[in-house]
Amino acid sequence: MQKTILDRVERLADDVVSLVLQGDEGPLEPWEPGAHVDLALPNWLTRQYSLCGDPGDLTSYRIAVRHDPLSRGGSEYVHRYLRPGRTLEVSVPRNHFPLEPAPEYLFLAGGIGITPMVPMLQAAVASGASATLVYAGRSLATMPFASELLAEYGDRVRLFPTTERGRPDFAAFSPRAEVYCCGPASMLAAAEAVFPRVHAERFQPTRRVFGPDTAFEVVCARSGGTIQVPPDESLLDALTHAGRPVPSGCREGVCGSCELKVVDGEPEHRDDIGAPPGRMYACVSRALSPRLVLDV
Repeated sequence: MQKTILDRVERLADDVVSLVLQGDEGPLEPWEPGAHVDLALPNWLTRQYSLCGDPGDLTSYRIAVRHDPLSRGGSEYVHRYLRPGRTLEVSVPRNHFPLEPAPEYLFLAGGIGITPMVPMLQAAVASGASATLVYAGRSLATMPFASELLAEYGDRVRLFPTTERGRPDFAAFSPRAEVYCCGPASMLAAAEAVFPRVHAERFQPTRRVFGPDTAFEVVCARSGGTIQVPPDESLLDALTHAGRPVPSGCREGVCGSCELKVVDGEPEHRDDIGAPPGRMYACVSRALSPRLVLDV
């Protein structure tokens, strides 16, 4: 984790604030467009937010937080209690939504899904590629970054306040572009129905059907000992109850906070971000083999 000082809290939209986190111990860790960090809040919650500042400026990170009326305590705390001057810990940036080189891009953003698209659009334009941003939200008042993106990039940006203009017709845009989409499930489904390939970052996990949950055992290669994981308990919870807690955030397989190295055995991957070879995410994934050996 990296120590930061909350430098500024800025109102971006009706229910969205921006946090600018200044490095407290020198330069912060580098990052690329699409990356996110875990923010450890003073109320003991950890939440994930996309970085939406300038990757070239390692003196600070910028994130944006929408107030969720059904908040489990994260966005509620940010909006009600965080004030400049507070010391906050953030993780090293992780990127499960990288921007690949391409001659043409189409960025599709819905609501707070605009956050990873801000540095992506900046990088695409700087590379000389053709780039279009399609940004939808309920109204202009609820769409953070809308005015500054329009001022900076002009007709590359297409704004769709849906109460006035309705939803965008994705079929009207270039099928040759590399498509990047971040937004609600309905937007991702609409994009995937039109374009043959969509790079997607999801707010919530895809609802998929897996086989029945079965028991398995975990050998802790680093700390020693064997842990039994029963059918009705996640690997993450079993490790925690055995005194080997693993950092975690979403607990839904979409953030990557609980990544573990697999030394031996065959994991059953149930995440939505695609675990790299030899890794698994403890919050949702289980085992296809009777035993896993993990670097824990």
